[in-house]
Amino acid sequence: MAKTLEAAQAALAAEHAAVYGYGVLGGRLSDARAAEAREAYTAHRSRRDSLARTVRDLGGSPVAAAAAYALPFAVPDAASALRLAADLEDRVAGVYSDLVRAAAGPLRQEAAGALREAAVRAVRWRGGSVAFPGLAERPSAPVPPAST
Repeated sequence: MAKTLEAAQAALAAEHAAVYGYGVLGGRLSDARAAEAREAYTAHRSRRDSLARTVRDLGGSPVAAAAAYALPFAVPDAASALRLAADLEDRVAGVYSDLVRAAAGPLRQEAAGALREAAVRAVRWRGGSVAFPGLAERPSAPVPPAST
C-alpha cells in the first residue's frame, strides 16, 4: 500500500506540473492548437482532482501544487510550446507507468488509461511516437561486427 500511495502522490505532482505547463504554453499556440491545449489542460485538471481523492482514499494527504515550476527550456514561441507539451505528456506517462506497476484493480486500470491518454497526446504534439510510452528510452547498444 505504501508503494501505491507513493506512486499516486508522484502522479498527482506530475499532474500539478502539467496543469501549470499547459497554462504557460497555451498562449503561444495558434487557435487550432490552442484548443487542443485547452482540452489537455482540462483533462489534466480532471486527473489531478481524481488523484487527490485517490491519495486521500489511500490514507495520504495529497501533495500540494507548487506556486511555480521550472520549465525544462524557454518557451518563447509556438515551436517550443509544442515541444513543452510533448515533454509534459512524456513526464506524465512516466509517472503513470510507475502507478500501473504499483497499483492493482480499478486504480491500476485508471492509471493505464491515463498512461494511454498521455501517450496519445504526446504523439499528437510531437507528430510521432516512441516505442514504449512512459518508459525512459534507452540508447541502442552498438551491434558488434560479425566475426568471419
